[in-house]
Amino acid sequence: MATFLSSLGRFAFRRRGLIVLLWLLALVGAGFAASTAAAPPADTFSMPGTESQKAFDLLQHKFPDARADGAAARVVIRAPGAEKITSPARRAQVERLVSDLAKMPQVAGVPDPFKADAVSGDGTTTYAYVTYEAQATELTDAAHDGLTDAMERARSTGLVVEAGGDAVKIEQTMGGTGEQIGILISAVVLLLTFGSLVAAGMPLLTALIGVGIGISGITALGSTLGLSSTTSTLAMMIGLAVGIDYALFIVSRYRAEIAEGRERTEAASRAVGTAGSAVVFAGLTVIIALAGLAVVDVPMLTKMGLTAAGTVAVAVLVAITFVPALLGFAPVRVLARRDRGRHTGKPLSKRRQRGAAKREARRTPNLGARWAGLVLRHPVAVLLLGVVSLGTVAVPAAGLELGLPGEGTMAPQTTQRKAYDMLSDSFGPGFNGPLTVTVEAKDAKKTAARVRTALEEIPGVAGVSPATANPSGDTALVNVIPDTGPADARTEDLVRSLRGMAGGLESRTGASEILVAGQTAMFIDFSQTLDDALLPYLGLVVGLAFLLLMVVFRSVLVPLKAALGFLLSVAAALGAVVAVFQWGWLADVIGVDQPGPVMSTMPIFMIGVVFGLAMDYEVFLVSRMREAYVHGARPGEAVVTGFRHSGRVVSAAAVIMTSVFSGFIMEDNDFVKMIGFGLATAVLFDAFVVRMAVVPALFALLGRSAWWLPRWLDRLLPNIDVEGEKLTPAPSGRPAREKAEREPHLVD
Repeated sequence: MATFLSSLGRFAFRRRGLIVLLWLLALVGAGFAASTAAAPPADTFSMPGTESQKAFDLLQHKFPDARADGAAARVVIRAPGAEKITSPARRAQVERLVSDLAKMPQVAGVPDPFKADAVSGDGTTTYAYVTYEAQATELTDAAHDGLTDAMERARSTGLVVEAGGDAVKIEQTMGGTGEQIGILISAVVLLLTFGSLVAAGMPLLTALIGVGIGISGITALGSTLGLSSTTSTLAMMIGLAVGIDYALFIVSRYRAEIAEGRERTEAASRAVGTAGSAVVFAGLTVIIALAGLAVVDVPMLTKMGLTAAGTVAVAVLVAITFVPALLGFAPVRVLARRDRGRHTGKPLSKRRQRGAAKREARRTPNLGARWAGLVLRHPVAVLLLGVVSLGTVAVPAAGLELGLPGEGTMAPQTTQRKAYDMLSDSFGPGFNGPLTVTVEAKDAKKTAARVRTALEEIPGVAGVSPATANPSGDTALVNVIPDTGPADARTEDLVRSLRGMAGGLESRTGASEILVAGQTAMFIDFSQTLDDALLPYLGLVVGLAFLLLMVVFRSVLVPLKAALGFLLSVAAALGAVVAVFQWGWLADVIGVDQPGPVMSTMPIFMIGVVFGLAMDYEVFLVSRMREAYVHGARPGEAVVTGFRHSGRVVSAAAVIMTSVFSGFIMEDNDFVKMIGFGLATAVLFDAFVVRMAVVPALFALLGRSAWWLPRWLDRLLPNIDVEGEKLTPAPSGRPAREKAEREPHLVD
C-alpha cells in the first residue's frame, strides 16, 4: 500500500498540471450535470415492516382522493379577551378567513369549522383544517405567502390566529451560519498550526472542491436514484470535515519530510506513501460507519449514509492526488516563513539530508512530545483520571429518553408552537397527537362504528371521531384523541395497548384487520426501529473497523482499545446531551427553550459520525507511533514520536471539527442545537481525553505487548505496509533477537 501510494504521490507532484486539470474538469463536469439534471424528488419517509407504514400504504390505496401524503395546515383561531368565537361578528370573521384559505394556491379543501364541530367547549377557540394537493416539499412560495396573508388579514380584525402543520413554512435561518463560522475558525486554526497562508488555505480549498464534486454528483443522480434534496445534508457536513482532516495530515507530513532534509519530490512521495496510507484506511472506517446505516432499514437514512460515504471516498481521492499536485505548485511556500530560507535553491545532498535529520531530531521537544512524556511518567494516574472523568459525565445517559421533534418542542415565539399550545389549552393535550385507526371489513362504516364504541371505553382515550368510509365501503377510519400529549409516555403505552387488543376487536366487531397509525404512532414506530437497529449497527461498525484496524496496525490490543475508547467518548457525549437537553442543566447557557426527550436519531447518528472521526484521529496518531516502532524505536520513544509529529495535527483537526459542530448550537431549533452540541462534545472528549490521554497511557502500560499479534494470525493477515516500512528499510545489522523482542507478534 505504502509503495503504491508513494508512486502515486510522486506522479501527482511531477504531473501536477495534469492532475489539477483533471480535478477541475471533474468539478465543472459534475456541476454541469447537476445544473442540467431533472429536479430531485420530494422527500419521502417510509419505515418498511412497521404498522404505521402498512396503514399509510393502505390509506393511499383506499383513499386516493384524500392524498394521505398531501400537506396540511391547522389554522387555530381564538377570540380576543373574554369574547366567544361563536358570536355573530367573530363567526363572520372566521368564515371570511376560511373563504380566503380556500382560494389559496394548491389548496384541496377547507371544511367549515362550525359545521365540523371544531369549536372548543368554552366557545373561545376553533380551528380550520387546510389540506393541500401537494406534499409539503412541493408547495410553492405563492401557497406559503397565501397562508401568511390570510392569517394577517384575520389578525387585523382582532382575532388571535396561529398555524401549525407541515404546510407552514418553518422560519429557521439555517442559511449556513454554522458552516460559515466553522470554516472561518478552521482557517484561523490552520494558519496558527502551519504559520503559512498557503498551507492553511490548501486543506480548505481541496475540501471545498471535494465536497463540491460530491454534492454535485448527488444532485445529478437525484432523479435517477431517488435522492431528495436533504439527502446531501450529511454528505456536506462529513465531506467538509474529513476533507480538511485528510489534507491537513498530508500537508503536515510533507512539511515534516522537508524539515528532515528530503528533496521535494521525495518528500511528497513519502508524505502520500505514509500519511496517505493512514488517510485511506481512516476513510475506510468512515465509509463503513456511514454505509452501515443501511442496517437500520429506513430508506432515508440508508440514502443519506451511502451518499455521505461516496463523498468521503471523493475526499480520500482528493487527498492522495490533488493535495500532492498542489504541493508541487508551492513546494516551499507551504512551509512556515521561518523555514523557507533553509529549503530554497538546490535540493540537499544525502550528507546534508542526514545532517538536517539529526538537527530535526535534536530540536526542542514540542508541546505534543512534552505531553506524551508526562503521560508516560504517570500512566496510571492519567488513565484513571480520563476514564473516571468520562464515566462520570456518561452517568446521565442511563436515563436517556428518546423521542422525535414536534411542534411542541419548537421555540415559544414560533407560530407552530403557539398554535400547539392553543389547541392543548382549549381541546386537551392529546388533541395535538391524534391516532388514526383504520378498519377493513365488508361493511367498513358499520364495523368501524362498533370499533368506535369499544375504543371510547378504553382508559386513556379522551374521544373518538365518527367513522369515515372510502367510496367502495371496504375501509373506514376513526381518529382517537388520547388524554395525554404526543410526547407523553402514557400515550406510547396507549398505542401499544390499542395494538395489543386489535386482534380481540377484530373478532368482536367482524373487522378483517385493524391498524393503529397517525403521526404519534409513526414517531413511536420510528423510535422502536432505531432502538432495534442500534446494537446490530454498533456491532457491524465496530466489528468491521476492528478487523480493518487489526490489518493496519498488526495488533489485537490497539484496535480493541480504539473501539473501547470510542464507546467511552460516545457514552460521555450522550450523558452530556441528556443532562442539558433532557434534564435542563445549563439550559439557559446553551439556549434550550424546553427540555424534553432526546431525538431518536441522535444515538445512531452520533455513533456513525463520531466513530468515523474518532478512528481518523486514532489512525493518524497511532500510525506514526507504529511507523517509529517498526523502524527501531522503543515503545515509549514511539509514543513520543507519534505525538511530536501528529499530536499538533490531531489537535488542530479536533478543534476545527468542534468549532464546525459548535456553530449549530447558535441555531434557534432545539434539535439542531442538540446535534451540534452532541457532536462537538463527542469530538472534544474523544480527541483530547481518549486519544490524547487514555491512548498514550495504555501504550505506556502495555509496552511491547500493545503490538502483540499471534503468529498464526500474522500469517493470515495481509501485510499492507501502512507505516511505510518498505520506504525506509530498517537499519542493517540489527540483531534478530532485538527484532523478535520488539515485535512479539512474530513469536508464539
